[in-house]
Amino acid sequence: MRIVVALGGNALLKRGEPMTADVQRANIRVAAQALAPVATEHQLVISHGNGPQVGHLALQGAAYKPEEAYPLDVLGAETEGMIGYMIEQEMGNLMPIEVPFATLLTMVEVDGNDPGFQNPTKFVGPVYEAAAAERIKAEKGWVFKQDGAKWRRVVPSPLPKRIFELRPIKWLLEKNTIVICAGGGGIPTMYKPGTTRELIGVEAVIDKDLCSELLARDLDADLLIMATDVDAVYADWGTPQAKALHRAHPNAISPDSFPAGSMGPKVSAACQFAERTGRVAAIGALADIPAIVRGEKGTLIGSAYQGLTWHS
Repeated sequence: MRIVVALGGNALLKRGEPMTADVQRANIRVAAQALAPVATEHQLVISHGNGPQVGHLALQGAAYKPEEAYPLDVLGAETEGMIGYMIEQEMGNLMPIEVPFATLLTMVEVDGNDPGFQNPTKFVGPVYEAAAAERIKAEKGWVFKQDGAKWRRVVPSPLPKRIFELRPIKWLLEKNTIVICAGGGGIPTMYKPGTTRELIGVEAVIDKDLCSELLARDLDADLLIMATDVDAVYADWGTPQAKALHRAHPNAISPDSFPAGSMGPKVSAACQFAERTGRVAAIGALADIPAIVRGEKGTLIGSAYQGLTWHS
């Protein structure tokens, strides 16, 4: 099978953990251990989130003069290289030495008129107490929204339209290369107004799950997995009545029933992939990836399923 696995930013850097290279590498090592068995049996494409990392770099850049701070598209490229390097190295330490890897900086086209620019929703960076968020908002003009019990910066998140590096990704897969691409939803890019050839970066962060869905669809993938820090999609999450969803028809589950900043985009991407391809998308825990591929764990969304079924 050809499998696209999207590693969530919170799976690579858990909430509350320090944003150090050692912590991120330790989490990526766990991801590599889950991915290596899959890579020995299937074609594997890996994408990843970058919300904590790109927000951290933006916070560092805010300490410089305004004209010295890098825009979000450049910071996205930085995180693609940084996280891709760690994934490639940790995977390479587990795989046979002859297995080839490639990490690609990936530009993704967005529409400058996308309504996402008017309503920032993408969480980036660390979480703050309310007082600290208000202070930073006053100092830097950033937009904050509540993320659980804390507050976190949000930035525009336009929809992905096209992945520019699709052809080289396909070429690499034909050579049985493990490809790491579209990190952080890809580098948001658009054609300069009035031109059809001149590309420019965009101050935004594309949702990683929606971009991964587009990537999986364009690559004709057999399975899309969105790995996160919970083992499944839950109904009534955070209550005593919470129960884990095992299988679902895309028409039987509504993305609007889940938080827009976390599980909502994953459910939306899974339903979209299932509806448009007739194949299965899955959501589940990082460590469960081999079992998710076997259909044993996680939440599986596909047109072949009937209604909703629950984990026992």
